[in-house]
Amino acid sequence: MHLAQDEARCASSGFLKLASSMKVKSYAGSLKLTFLGTRGEVEARSRRHRRHSSLLVQCDEARIMIDCGTDWLGRLDAVAPTAIVLTHAHPDHAAGLAEGAPCPVYATKVTWDLIRRFPIDGRRRLPLRRSIMIDGVRFKVFPVEHSVRAPAVGFRVSADDGCFFYVPDVAGIPDAAHALRSINVYIGDGATMKRSMVRRKRRTVIGHAPISSQLDWCEKGNVRRAIFTHCGSPIVRGDARKLNAMLRRIGRQHGVEARFACDGDRLSFADSGYRRW
Repeated sequence: MHLAQDEARCASSGFLKLASSMKVKSYAGSLKLTFLGTRGEVEARSRRHRRHSSLLVQCDEARIMIDCGTDWLGRLDAVAPTAIVLTHAHPDHAAGLAEGAPCPVYATKVTWDLIRRFPIDGRRRLPLRRSIMIDGVRFKVFPVEHSVRAPAVGFRVSADDGCFFYVPDVAGIPDAAHALRSINVYIGDGATMKRSMVRRKRRTVIGHAPISSQLDWCEKGNVRRAIFTHCGSPIVRGDARKLNAMLRRIGRQHGVEARFACDGDRLSFADSGYRRW
């Protein structure tokens, strides 16, 4: 993990290892993830959680950026994505594209309708509840409960050596059993640890499920590893050591090894396992 004190335990457990700066070792065809940003739509910032949540998925030559919020406006050259995929149209997930994109962008129809004024040439439509190949990586799109104005989706992402589910904003997953089946890692919404931010609007569930609820989903889906991004103010401002200790404790109650991601953290799915790279 980003925290040095976690590294020895990770080595003995065989769980993923994350670090903010590592020498890259190449494994052909393996999934490699970089947490470009881990901050939610909050004013608070810290060294650990500075930029809006975004994940870079690498596999061979593919560099797929999931979400591109306001903080990424004017910074895409440094990321050099081959494709950008959006979960929904809220500014902290899509407004970094307000001046266009250097590569194809994938989004659902409702998201394209909401950002139709953005000068994006390479528009691609994401099909709901179906798989699509993007630069050799398989994405399956699952509608999730989060917002009425900007309906969101989560992604089941897979390649030869691994599969993870990514959903940085979520109040509920209607088809959780299918979405989480046989995944290696759940990457979820870190807006709140225990306090529910879920409410109903027009008979629709919206907001943010607490981490404790998401760990319950993982337990029911037999998912044993979870990482939380899109962190809320208490987590962004809080004591990292205490927060991770609390998260590990809650995770153990559900049989899940859990932790927070920080900006720059990386993990690899090489050789059907997890290695530092």
